Amino acid sequence: MRDRHLHTTLRAFAEEAAWTLAAETAQGAELPFDVIDDGPSRSGPRLYCYRPDTAGFIADRHGAISGLETFLAAVHAVGACGGLDGYLRSCGHARIPAEGRALAEATLLAFLEALFEDLSEFVLTDERFARVYGALEEQLVGGTQGVEVVVPLLGLELESEEMALTPGFSLVRPSALDRVPEAAAWDGEHETVLAVVRGDDEDIVGHAPAQVRRLVTALRLYDPARVAMGPTAWLRTAGGPWQLAPTGAGGLPSGSLVVICEQEDELRGFCNLVWRRMPRGGPLAWALQRFDMGCERPAPHRITDHLLALRALLEPEGPESGLLADRVATLCAAAEEHEVVAERIAHAVSLEQVLVAGHSGAAADIEVVASHVAGHLRAILRDVLCGHLDSDVRRLADELLEPREA
Repeated sequence: MRDRHLHTTLRAFAEEAAWTLAAETAQGAELPFDVIDDGPSRSGPRLYCYRPDTAGFIADRHGAISGLETFLAAVHAVGACGGLDGYLRSCGHARIPAEGRALAEATLLAFLEALFEDLSEFVLTDERFARVYGALEEQLVGGTQGVEVVVPLLGLELESEEMALTPGFSLVRPSALDRVPEAAAWDGEHETVLAVVRGDDEDIVGHAPAQVRRLVTALRLYDPARVAMGPTAWLRTAGGPWQLAPTGAGGLPSGSLVVICEQEDELRGFCNLVWRRMPRGGPLAWALQRFDMGCERPAPHRITDHLLALRALLEPEGPESGLLADRVATLCAAAEEHEVVAERIAHAVSLEQVLVAGHSGAAADIEVVASHVAGHLRAILRDVLCGHLDSDVRRLADELLEPREA
């Protein structure tokens, strides 16, 4: 067994599916049989045999199977692997769905069909599961587990053992992996969550840090908790010894993002949407970089970083224009709260000037102001990347301000 999470997830799914299908036959559902012509015997008469059509029986009950409690977890576990199309072809499937959930579901149903092939009763045995699972794992895992890169994420808690994000990229609790270094599994006090990148060649080593940084950005946009990327990554090839590699990160987490099982689909969809819409250049890309930079720095520097990001998006005329506060409030506040939010931003601008001049402010006030500015910036960036706001937020803010000024 190379992938303990895949094994555990598919075993739970197979058991629940077996109970469900057995209950169907116990309640009177008939298992159809195919008549196979074996040709004439030596004495002359033709011989026929009857073969249970378990594949057809399972296909007819796709709705019941897809409603099982273990189904989604099994789909995501399978979908995180590569080689799905090859497995389907090895099972005799000619029509292969496109990449995505449809391909993962088709693979899962093909696995279920193989478990009960030629059986007239839906009884799951250890021997049968081990053989069929072994064939699937060899196809899906054997060629894609050559290289693993793990990066600790701080300030993140995961209820599941593993949450697949994309094929070859998952969030994993350290207990789900074999021989994880203790320094990767613990931040000194708390158990970490690992971002795991898997692939079949060493090219992923160069891409993994950027992939995890994009994940951290998405997690910071998803929730106010500031998840941080650990300073060290670990990598291994073909299950060999772990080797250290620096990530270049050095931020500390703030708060904790707890991901429960029921939240995984929402978070997965959010991350994939944000990744697809992340710009490669321009003010929005620069503002995202400043947002991340501020999330990793103390409150006084965070205020400056996040105000710079807001100015890049909303005040191209420069801070002398004094337009930032009203534009932020227009996008982030209801009409009755406009003045309150505008005053917060104006106060942040004044506090920034005091800090730049070398004066110290009250620590509690600085933390509160930093939190307000970060919240408004995060809301604008998130809504733009999710498509709720036009990317030209300055123009949009001015259009919304016109009725107020009139």
